Amino acid sequence: MDTLGLFNYWVVIFLMMAGFYTVIARGNLVKKIVGLNIFQTSVFILYISLGKVSGGTAPIVSDAATAYSNPLPHVLILTAIVVGVATTALGLALIIRIKEAYGTIEEDEILAMDQKDEGRE
Repeated sequence: MDTLGLFNYWVVIFLMMAGFYTVIARGNLVKKIVGLNIFQTSVFILYISLGKVSGGTAPIVSDAATAYSNPLPHVLILTAIVVGVATTALGLALIIRIKEAYGTIEEDEILAMDQKDEGRE
């Protein structure tokens, strides 16, 4: 098995695990959003890698082409990028509102404030 030929899949695995670790291990909400974006990028790279056919060309009919690459994964990833930017903007907007309400963006401090408020009631 040629490990160098699978380099892009190793990059996908590394980015996926780095993003997952960031989401799990960090308490800062902005760092969690960054971790989700890294994870999302690894999925983009995976789908783009799967859509490429070795020796394939763009799906434009010609006599010289024998194999074509499937454009569908690439089109889906373009859509996913737009959705990812929109959800990132929404997440950051929510973090701004949380900062205004609680005065912090640290998850453990927010939970402590909520538990303290529940104890008063």
